[in-house]
Amino acid sequence: MKRLGLKLSLNDPQWGSGKKDGKPQANEGKKPGEGPPDMEQLWRDFNQRLNSFFGQKNRPDGNGGGNGPSGGGRPDLAGMRATAGAIGAVIGLIWLASGSFIVQEGQAGVVYTFGKISHVTGSGFNWRWPYPFQSDETVKVSQMRMVEIGYRNNIKNKQARESLMLTDDENIIDIQFAVQFKLKDPVAWLVNNRDEEETVRQVAETSIREIVGKNKMDFVLYEGRDKVALETQQLMQQILDRYASGVLVSNVTLQAVQPPEQVQVAFDDAVRAGQDRERQKNEGQAYANDVIPRARGSASRLLQEAEGYRSMITENATGNASRFKQVLAEYQKAPGVTRDRMYLETMQQIFTSTSKVMVDAKSGSNMLYLPLDKMIAQAAATDSAAAAARAAAQAAASTSSSALPVEVMPQVEVSRQRDSRARDALREREGR
Repeated sequence: MKRLGLKLSLNDPQWGSGKKDGKPQANEGKKPGEGPPDMEQLWRDFNQRLNSFFGQKNRPDGNGGGNGPSGGGRPDLAGMRATAGAIGAVIGLIWLASGSFIVQEGQAGVVYTFGKISHVTGSGFNWRWPYPFQSDETVKVSQMRMVEIGYRNNIKNKQARESLMLTDDENIIDIQFAVQFKLKDPVAWLVNNRDEEETVRQVAETSIREIVGKNKMDFVLYEGRDKVALETQQLMQQILDRYASGVLVSNVTLQAVQPPEQVQVAFDDAVRAGQDRERQKNEGQAYANDVIPRARGSASRLLQEAEGYRSMITENATGNASRFKQVLAEYQKAPGVTRDRMYLETMQQIFTSTSKVMVDAKSGSNMLYLPLDKMIAQAAATDSAAAAARAAAQAAASTSSSALPVEVMPQVEVSRQRDSRARDALREREGR
């Protein structure tokens, strides 16, 4: 506007005075502000400025704006046509340039022709016919979107109408979860949905209510949370595909699964009671698993010991009977020699296990030899062996008595008494 040199300010003293560059014009003789401005002169001035701007000058034949001798005040039609054409060309270029648009990476451009979708463009620079023929809309395809069911922005900001649900065992449960999704068809997302996020939220609420209504409360609260989320995602995808919404469900995350706040305290007490019951059952089972195998092992050991003792006694008796028969046969052949030999062997066996020394006083010898060192060593070895045997017997008795059940202990004691009496009787017979 500065290059055109237009001055349309009302504060200009020459505005409307009828003078141009000090020359009188149609409004000559009028004072400033006494009459309206000369619109023809304004138009001629504007036309001249445009011609000078586009490099055109007034022709000397008087057709360039009335400055020639035959101008007669007529407007320059050729200059006006050139100016209008230039302005129209500029406006046309601006109008055509308004049809260009840029689509960012991860987005899709949807082009409408007279309000109807004609095609989808990819990322980059694109062009369409300007308004009113075509229009465009950009949709973020790769962006991960999320809707919240049962809460808004924070788990504490609950929405009871969405979160409270009824389970298969007629219990009420409070579930808050979030759904993550993205677009797989931008055309279906724009055309087939009136309120896109609200549609996804209603589908999610419907799906999880159906899944929760088929399961019991304990299953949803504890071991079945992952299964409920997976089944909800699959059911949501089926419904959204049936609606042709152009949505791809990526993940369903359960934020909070709990009983209603009104019964939370009672529910926690019931859960603790169940945990105490399971703990006591496990402790009792562990004690039974410890005591019963040990009792069975002790009983089996006693049976094996008794079987071994019976076998030993039977074999000893059989051996003694066989030895007696052999000695009897030899005795019948040589009674005297056999009798002396039996006497000596018996005395040797007796004196081997005793610490007493017998001296024949009838002997006339004055020298007496006593092997005291051997006798002391033999006595110490005998005492230590006896002490070790007693300690082992006491330990075995205490272990077997503590490991055996109450009803088994009397039978074990009776069997021990019988075994001791049988061993005593056997020792008496062997001594005789």
